[in-house]
Amino acid sequence: MWSLSAWRRRRLLARHPIADDLWQRVRHQLSFLDGISATEDQWLREACVLFLDDKHLTALPGVELHQEQRLLLAAQAQLPLLHLGDLNWYQGFHEIVLYPDDFLSPQRHRDASGVEHEWDGEHSGEAWQQGPVILAWPGVQASGGWEGYNLVIHELAHKLDMLNGDANGLPPLHADMRVSDWATVMQAAYDDLNRQLDHDPDAETAIDPYAAENPAEFFAVTSEYFFSAPDLLHEAYPQVYLQLQLFYRQDPLGRLRQLQATDPVYQAHD
Repeated sequence: MWSLSAWRRRRLLARHPIADDLWQRVRHQLSFLDGISATEDQWLREACVLFLDDKHLTALPGVELHQEQRLLLAAQAQLPLLHLGDLNWYQGFHEIVLYPDDFLSPQRHRDASGVEHEWDGEHSGEAWQQGPVILAWPGVQASGGWEGYNLVIHELAHKLDMLNGDANGLPPLHADMRVSDWATVMQAAYDDLNRQLDHDPDAETAIDPYAAENPAEFFAVTSEYFFSAPDLLHEAYPQVYLQLQLFYRQDPLGRLRQLQATDPVYQAHD
């Protein structure tokens, strides 16, 4: 993993073991991990150790990071990579900066007439090309359930998208996937969402209307929903769900349905 030698990987895992009770506390806070197999759980546990060795977490004043909080972030970051193999998917950045709250970020946009507009936007996360990932800590803490929100996955989906260059909604697809299929499906759903919002800017859309901002945000938002509200994404855009299932090589909807069939807690929310 991360192109580590097998020796260095074993050494890191031996030097930084995660205690069982600590891991269970982390798992308890991340209900969207419910339903993964014991093998997947072990992979995720080890991947967290390697991720935290590879990335530097910078906590700004107002954010307290203990090992449990670090693992809470790492587990969410690693879930999308669960079945993507030992490639360095999170290359190109080494730091995650954690703010105590949403932050102002300078924005710039050139409109169709060529006029450039500048303003400060309030954000809870950002991912920069060849730069750090920035997260508001309350957003990290609010992530990890089945509610259709995951700030960590959203911003790291941008990093996956950027592996091909600028974020444009097209991450590097696997050899068994077709770019034409991806483009057709994503564009159709993106256009549908924009049509709804053009007709009624306040429409109650099935997924977060922020996905209509641009194709990069569409990929990031639908990645959030894929892991944290797969039933809503599948109901609204089943072909988008299928493309993300092929890309991430996971089936969160299958996990959720199995939980709903067997777990009284999930039956209550079915």
